[in-house]
Amino acid sequence: MSTIALVAASDFNATHFMMLDCASTFDSVFAIDGGFASLESIGRKPDVALGDFDSLGYVPHCKRVVRFPVKKDKSDLELGLDRALTHGATEVFVYGALGRRLDHTLANLQLFARFAEQGMAVTAIGEQSAVRALAGPDAFELPRYQAGTVSVFAATDQATGVIERGMAYAFNDEVLTNRTSRGLSNELTGESAAVAVETGTLYVFYPLQDAASA
Repeated sequence: MSTIALVAASDFNATHFMMLDCASTFDSVFAIDGGFASLESIGRKPDVALGDFDSLGYVPHCKRVVRFPVKKDKSDLELGLDRALTHGATEVFVYGALGRRLDHTLANLQLFARFAEQGMAVTAIGEQSAVRALAGPDAFELPRYQAGTVSVFAATDQATGVIERGMAYAFNDEVLTNRTSRGLSNELTGESAAVAVETGTLYVFYPLQDAASA
């Protein structure tokens, strides 16, 4: 069992990363192409730098460098997640994978669902919010916040047995599909909050305010 952080090339929540890094949460840190520059900006050397390095613009120097051709069938992040799974990661935190290009974000969300379905707990960290891919049967306890919104969507055609607790408009054994906006912008109540799913896969979007309590 291990926890790995992957840092890709989009917007980097350095505050959240350093909080978990200082708490020795990560067993390994992977720089995914341009994510190397993000880590370099905070003085953190990754255990592995991986990618074709077209975004970074040069081949970096670190403990281990894994270089791939620019012309390939998988994104650098997918190759990084493949490597994390091979290395026995049971949980991954992905930074720099949300925002900027919408097509990249959508591709990354699809990856998070797939790897969650392969048994990894996948959480992507953005600037002000995070998204957890939750493959059933499983449950996820959210950080305890006094306020904020949580959105829950089906990543698969159908997700059954969807339960929400600690929210103003909680689901109770509901069915969600990926062709509806139902699940958008629920409200935290200050109580302990959790989301569970029996079958299918969910995206759970939640806020990162008061990140120190995450």
